[in-house]
Amino acid sequence: MQTSTDCWRASNEGDEQDKAAWLKAKRAEEQTASEAWSEQYRMPPLEGTERAVPWGVRCRHQILTNAYTALVAEGTTSEAEWAEIEESARTVTRAGWWIDQRSSEPEDLTELLRAATGADRVPCCGGAPG
Repeated sequence: MQTSTDCWRASNEGDEQDKAAWLKAKRAEEQTASEAWSEQYRMPPLEGTERAVPWGVRCRHQILTNAYTALVAEGTTSEAEWAEIEESARTVTRAGWWIDQRSSEPEDLTELLRAATGADRVPCCGGAPG
């Protein structure tokens, strides 16, 4: 019986390594797509820790693309109304804010963006003295 257990363990460890490699590749693919999307739609860089920024970029991409699909492509939001939502989204640059909203419903995006605090947003005038 010990031999079967040893074989199972060895097989399972290989599966875990394969799963970890697959997940790492999937995350890298998502990151590349999210960064390309951010550049295409002129989204500002996010602020946060070394670990939070890439995660925040992926979350922002997923939140905004899901919201666009639900609100504009499948909903009643006009392109002009979406442009306002997108502009508001550009002001939220704290990676943690996007991470915190990752499970939100697309219909809640406008309200969530309105509720974002000053700590979540780009400082006025880029922080330059007046």
